[in-house]
Amino acid sequence: MAERMFALLEPALTREHDDGAGAVLVDGTLGAGGHTEYFLERLAGLHVVAIDRDTSAIEIASERLARFADRIEFHHNRYDEIADVVAATGRSAVDGVLLDLGVSSMQLDQAERGFAYSVDAPLDMRMNADDDLTAADVLNTYDHGALARVLSEYGEERFAGKIASAVLRERAKEPFTTSGRLVELLYATIPAATRRTGGHPAKRTFQALRIEVNHELDSLRGVIPASLKVLAVGGRLAVMSYQSLEDRIVKRDFATAVANTTPAGLPVDLPGTAPRFTLITRGAEQAKAAERELNPRSAPVRIRAIERIAADGRG
Repeated sequence: MAERMFALLEPALTREHDDGAGAVLVDGTLGAGGHTEYFLERLAGLHVVAIDRDTSAIEIASERLARFADRIEFHHNRYDEIADVVAATGRSAVDGVLLDLGVSSMQLDQAERGFAYSVDAPLDMRMNADDDLTAADVLNTYDHGALARVLSEYGEERFAGKIASAVLRERAKEPFTTSGRLVELLYATIPAATRRTGGHPAKRTFQALRIEVNHELDSLRGVIPASLKVLAVGGRLAVMSYQSLEDRIVKRDFATAVANTTPAGLPVDLPGTAPRFTLITRGAEQAKAAERELNPRSAPVRIRAIERIAADGRG
């Protein structure tokens, strides 16, 4: 869906600057560098500030984007640290921010990372290999209540309690180390009727473990306000969400940003209460059928975009 993300962000990245400088895009979720490559190939004057918490991603993207070395800089950070990253570049604002949430295709394709339930691999799921907590740690150390909460809240798993009970029972025999054993447990625990109609039985549990290990929703709650803060007037933020938990947070933060806080009934806006942002997308956009057929991983994507229309403190 790079083409659609480009269409949403291009107006902010092709504006003329008073100082003659080129536009700056922050790719907060660099991954293998596909989105950044798409933008750099099409906008000759663009400079990209690329962020990823995964050193493997930065290494892979650095090689892929070597021909753009003079127009890109890499930062090993979480995306909710965007304000610190932008400040470190010596800038006070940027023209665009792109966020492609969740696990990247590159991480899914690296079997040894343990993100995919289709192959037997170590239960790791860390986006940053320097972090301490792994999926195996969650399964082997969380008590029943904590594990059930993770599965229910982050995976929206209706059988969270039943799965947690099965995990505790099995780990008493032998700690969990690989994804294959967990998938077998899920097949045995989730009722057959649900398995036939609810998609792969491991999908929700793997999502929940990944979110817990990487504190993804905590980072997401921080990155939207921080990204809006670093946008210049006329700058845009575009976000791709892959599941309802992510999209609800983005939707809520965008709604807050575009709200007029003047008390109802007043004939004019009070100073400082008019919205400083406007929505570019109405609701959440989804991939077209042709895109979903070509790229099945785009099927759950929800896209939202927003533009800054006034500086902070202006009415």
